[in-house]
Amino acid sequence: MDLDFARAGLAAQPFSVLLGARVEEFGDGRAVLELDVRDDLRQQNGYLHGGVLAYAADNALTFAAGTVLGPQLLTSGFSIDYLVPADGVLLRAEAVVVQASRSRATCRCDLYTVDREGDSALCAAAQGSAVVRRSATPG
Repeated sequence: MDLDFARAGLAAQPFSVLLGARVEEFGDGRAVLELDVRDDLRQQNGYLHGGVLAYAADNALTFAAGTVLGPQLLTSGFSIDYLVPADGVLLRAEAVVVQASRSRATCRCDLYTVDREGDSALCAAAQGSAVVRRSATPG
């Protein structure tokens, strides 16, 4: 699996396409997702909606897990802490694997917003895990 494989996987997710998400890094226990901040992704106070941050964390965590477990994964859970209101022109979710077994990986994700000058600010932190998807057995 390589960056092109990860990009094809993301492109197969209709919701990711709707948001305009991109995989920028993929490999060696790390994944980085980015998306452009648009007005239709903001909440009533003008900040990036928390649901968009949660989406980015969820996907980045699972893509990072995929670098060590392969593509047949499902998120088993995650938590997110919103640190400061997210504002800028770009959202970057940087995830790393912190522990992995043969069927489960726990990952950490830091989410940054980037302004027009290229300065970044940490806006949220997440931790979660992904598990290898089991095939359904005929009953």
